[in-house]
Amino acid sequence: MGGKIKSWKKRWFVFDRLKRTFSYYVDKHETKLKGVIYFQAIEEVYYDHLRSATKSPNAALTFCVKTHDRLYYMVAPSAEAMRIWMDVIVTGAEGYTQFLN
Repeated sequence: MGGKIKSWKKRWFVFDRLKRTFSYYVDKHETKLKGVIYFQAIEEVYYDHLRSATKSPNAALTFCVKTHDRLYYMVAPSAEAMRIWMDVIVTGAEGYTQFLN
């Protein structure tokens, strides 16, 4: 869900362990960067069990990434994808580096 204008738009996310960032683009061609979430800014990653994301295209697949200055609402294409993305984001945010070797 958008930050300033609260509407739902598809975004292409790229997880970068080396840069310690989670970037998002308009599409999979990665030509227009829309924003960057730094791992150290992530406070929580959780399932939106309270259904607080208004007009979510799929409330059952909505999860949240809370940073110091923003709450990101995201919708995964499937339950499995949601679990994977949440795990990946949490792993990055907690600074696990054993996977870099």
